[in-house]
Amino acid sequence: MRELLTERKEPVRVTVGLGDWQPITIKFSGEVLPRDRAEAFKGAMFAAYPGDVVFSKIDARNGAVGLIPATMPKVVLTPEYPVMVPDLMKLRPAYLHYLLRAEHFRHDLQRQASGTSGRKRVTPEAFLGLSVPLPTLDEQDALVTAYEAALTKAADKEADAARMALASQRAFEAALGVAPAPPLPDRPVFIARFKDVERWSHEGVLRDVTYTASTSAKWPMVALSSVGKVSYGLQKSPANRPGKHSRPYLRVANVQRGVLDLAEMKYMDVPDDDMPKLRLLDGDVLLCEGNSPDLVGRGAIWRNEISDCIHQNHVLRVRVDLSKLLPDFLLAVINSSHGQAYFRSKAKRTTNLASINSTEVAALPVPLPPTAKQAALVKALGDNEKASKAVAFEASELRRVAWATFEAALFEPGV
Repeated sequence: MRELLTERKEPVRVTVGLGDWQPITIKFSGEVLPRDRAEAFKGAMFAAYPGDVVFSKIDARNGAVGLIPATMPKVVLTPEYPVMVPDLMKLRPAYLHYLLRAEHFRHDLQRQASGTSGRKRVTPEAFLGLSVPLPTLDEQDALVTAYEAALTKAADKEADAARMALASQRAFEAALGVAPAPPLPDRPVFIARFKDVERWSHEGVLRDVTYTASTSAKWPMVALSSVGKVSYGLQKSPANRPGKHSRPYLRVANVQRGVLDLAEMKYMDVPDDDMPKLRLLDGDVLLCEGNSPDLVGRGAIWRNEISDCIHQNHVLRVRVDLSKLLPDFLLAVINSSHGQAYFRSKAKRTTNLASINSTEVAALPVPLPPTAKQAALVKALGDNEKASKAVAFEASELRRVAWATFEAALFEPGV
């Protein structure tokens, strides 16, 4: 690297504040981002400009190495962030950008770190001592062009997958006659009932006071409570620490959108006599009570993955009447724009946490076609989801293969 980069040590001197000098931070991904800071740093400060290579002495081994983007004409750094100027007669900026992300380069960089454990640094001398492959400029251009063409193709496929997923969701909603939530009216000032002001945001209150059930529903709209029972789980306390009757329980972290993450389970002590009312059964729909706007109403279905499992009180259980409502159909309704708009409108803030209670979940308006129709709609939705995921997988494979090809052109495997 010493033959390709020159260290820049241009001091920056300011009298009051940083002015038009932009402080930055470098992510482990190599992305260089602006930092919100107006006051000057204590001690020495140095300049960097678009195209310069910068790295964090402490975090370079974790990937904090990047190029200053053209959107930042004047960057200011402390001595903890050395600045290197590439020789453009030997290096294309785009090639250098990708080279810095290569796994082989990162491994070499990690080996250059020195110092005490936890505070190891990469010095400018060590960085410049790295050896890197140097194709001709034409070869660099060809590598970058091929890789970026694959990225473009992958992005097109990802856009196709997103359109397919959206079209599938819209078809499901159209079959039920529940339209997406209308855009919020431009009402920066409006009147709401006092009890609604605990909603977590202006949008939540406005959504609540303007929310109306769809008038174009093609099937009867019923409250969830008429076709299912909503129940809280068991509250964790010192009295039920794991003991003689330890039982696995589901937390909010276990309930992801549409799936359960059971990699890490925790336990509570629950006597045998209490298990009949607490034990999860196949087909139970599990919903997050809240914590943040993203978590409110996030749900998945229990399929008896673990025996004698219960749920914590921050996870709501919906046990449906299977003769009237299918669990998969209910979850699809909850995940629809109709269901999500309802939960957003009803979520409340308690001690700075957004949440929804069992009463409001029980009042969710659910379109209720015959169960055979529910099953058909869920199957169509699932088939379309599989198709969109297949296209998304093709996109991820394009990215993976393109990057592997780029690295293989520069580094010998295992060297």
